[in-house]
Amino acid sequence: MGFFINDLNRDIQRLHTEQFGGHQSDKTFIVYRGQGLSKEDFTKMTKTEGGLLSFNNFLSTSKNRDVSLNFTQQTTTNPDIVGILFVISINPTYSTTSFASVSDVSYFHTKDEVLFSMHTIFRIRDIKPLDENNHLYEVNLTLINDNDQDYRTLTDRIKQESFPDSKGQYRLGLLLTKMGQFNKAQEVYEVLLHQTTNDSGKGPIYYQLGSIKRNQGEYQEALRYYEKSLDIDQKILPSNHPDLASSYVSIGIVYDSMGDYPKALSYYEKALEIQQQTLPSNHPDLASSYGSIGLVYCNMGDYPKALLSHEKALAIQQQSLPFNHSDLSTSYINIGSVYYNMSDYQKALSYYKTALAIQQESLPSNHPAFALSYMGLGLVYKNMGDYSEALSYYEKVLEIQQQTLPSNHPDVGASYTNIGSVYYNMGDYQKALSFYENALAIKQQSLPSNHPDLASSYVGIGIKYNSMGDYPKALSYYKTALAIQQESLPSNHPNLASTYDNMGVVYENMGKYSEAHSFYEHAVQNGQQSLPSNHPKLQKWRENLERLKTKL
Repeated sequence: MGFFINDLNRDIQRLHTEQFGGHQSDKTFIVYRGQGLSKEDFTKMTKTEGGLLSFNNFLSTSKNRDVSLNFTQQTTTNPDIVGILFVISINPTYSTTSFASVSDVSYFHTKDEVLFSMHTIFRIRDIKPLDENNHLYEVNLTLINDNDQDYRTLTDRIKQESFPDSKGQYRLGLLLTKMGQFNKAQEVYEVLLHQTTNDSGKGPIYYQLGSIKRNQGEYQEALRYYEKSLDIDQKILPSNHPDLASSYVSIGIVYDSMGDYPKALSYYEKALEIQQQTLPSNHPDLASSYGSIGLVYCNMGDYPKALLSHEKALAIQQQSLPFNHSDLSTSYINIGSVYYNMSDYQKALSYYKTALAIQQESLPSNHPAFALSYMGLGLVYKNMGDYSEALSYYEKVLEIQQQTLPSNHPDVGASYTNIGSVYYNMGDYQKALSFYENALAIKQQSLPSNHPDLASSYVGIGIKYNSMGDYPKALSYYKTALAIQQESLPSNHPNLASTYDNMGVVYENMGKYSEAHSFYEHAVQNGQQSLPSNHPKLQKWRENLERLKTKL
């Protein structure tokens, strides 16, 4: 496919030079394109009137308006589709974009076809209806001028973000990875690996293969590639080389994703030590490391240390990045998550909303990063009792994940868990149980058997069975969760306390008050080590213990 695309691009460039390289190039002419758009995509386009529009493929147009209009009218038979007649003004004098008449070689000889190269950019001049039913619209476009300021800003940004220092197939692999085309990127790197004979050349390729596997949720494979890359780099680079820091960070991310937080923290701190020696104090990579360390502390239940690390990250980013850079949104999300875990929902909501506002200004509407803001907002609204709002955000998260992640990715499982928890709070226990069981099935496929996220699913299912009065099943799931948590979490982690409390509730419901008392005591003792004395969860655990004492 890649060879075909390259050949077609070259053919269009050649024909363009032949057809528009002479005296005719100063003439403006019109071409047409008929197309159906979903109502959602059409609404998005109307909001960008006056802005830029790009087609992400070769663009076939016609000089014959009737041919294009006829095709447009055919699309309107579907009530979910809006028919669009694009009317495109072209002046070859002011643009180096390649396009050419292909009537002589086109299969559709009557179409009078003009073909544009991939990713051609136009400006949307105006949008107007062609019928009274709002099913058919004319959209007037102009081929962008090379000197257009918006266009120049866009191309400069693309150059900066498309790995200008890399070359050839390696750069292609980086671009495919950034686009989320992980399987295609892997194919490119495997070919490169086969062609590369020296270790110094293999190191970066192993690293990129590790990144692909990490993005696909294949953590053991990711570790294998990252460690191969690190072994090579440690032999040929000084001990404080920035590339070593990058490897430490990536390995830390994998261990973090696998729930091995002490190992993750160790690798993040190795990276930070190198960065502090070699980078300016306001370098974005330092912010990234502080952010990663903050996430680990949050996962370990040490919220004060987590907050301190995330605030350091944000302070660096505010010095070194534009105010609306998407990396800032990550720090706001992370700080929001800490406040959420500390049950300060108003502060959490404020940080999540700030993050979302930055993303809406700096990222395309279907970008995977939106899932993090939506998830945070869903968590907060659920805990504030606004279940319909929470469900709306969780469903947005799942929609993004289903478009961008494998169906068995752990994050998809986390979304099923979140949606299940909302249905539970709404009293729909059967639907909640279904979502929790789907989440557990995904996590069992994709995570190590002792991962803390598996414990969360077992806890969730246990809660549902307790609510349905099936106490033996509830207790069985809680015991499985507790065994995982005792193996994978610090002994004073609040999640352990929460499971102790849940088990106490089941034993109390079964009339086994002595066992209930023991588990409630464990919950309170653990919570006092890990949570502030006024934390709502700790207060609830104390109330359960005091209530149980009256039954003994």
